Amino acid sequence: MAVRFRLPQLMREAAAEFASTFILLTFGIASVAQMVLSKSEFGNFFSVNFGWGIGVMLGCYWAGGISGAHMNPAVTLAFAVVRRFPWKKVPVYWAAQLLGAFVASACVYGVYYDALNAFDGGVRRVLGEKGTAGIWATYPQGYLSTGNGFGDQVFGTALLVGCVFAIIDKNNNTPDKGATPVIIGLTVFVIGATFGYNCGYAINPARDLGPRLFTAMAGWGAEVFTAGDHWFWVPIVGCFLGAVLGALAYIGLIEMHHPEDDPSKPGVELENITIKSNHE
Repeated sequence: MAVRFRLPQLMREAAAEFASTFILLTFGIASVAQMVLSKSEFGNFFSVNFGWGIGVMLGCYWAGGISGAHMNPAVTLAFAVVRRFPWKKVPVYWAAQLLGAFVASACVYGVYYDALNAFDGGVRRVLGEKGTAGIWATYPQGYLSTGNGFGDQVFGTALLVGCVFAIIDKNNNTPDKGATPVIIGLTVFVIGATFGYNCGYAINPARDLGPRLFTAMAGWGAEVFTAGDHWFWVPIVGCFLGAVLGALAYIGLIEMHHPEDDPSKPGVELENITIKSNHE
């Protein structure tokens, strides 16, 4: 006889967000670690993008039917701003996502601890030839200005969220429910393959801040917040702004111009990534 322990609904959703974000960050960070620590012998930019894309896909499968598998505070904010998600749940989702990212960072650090020491001699550096903080969080290229980097994050996150809204729009060319995570994963893959050079395409505040907090505590120190002309705030503010703009762009250009709803369809409501209501 199966034994079940049922959490309250909001706690179930928080646990699902933690788990799905953990899955995303584990595969994503590990793909970068393998490339950097092996000096590209066991990885390249393609494998890194593939790791992040597959991580998103698997995270969606883990939690899509429970929490919607946002895995991204910017996505959660976008849904709340356009009234597809209750504001009272936003802080809970954000906390679960950030914690999932932090724990995933610690796990990858543990798995690659010896390889990390072999690479940097046990001296943790943020930037430079032996710098390894970029395995976890994103940092800008030396040529990149803060303004250009901010625009990069706004644009990349707007693309992500706009595409997510298109993928889940039930009055548009929606894929089968089971295929939705695959398409969203491919979206992340193509964003990385086309916009990853400037600053690593965070497009997710938890994906960047969680690992950055971990590295600050694990030996890299406060420099993780000052490097790149205090870069740390750009993947947070830029991603939040981009997500809202992406959602509004899709609604303004496409969704609000749909013809009258077919009574046989549930409407044009964009509840979350897997088309499951979160309004309870």
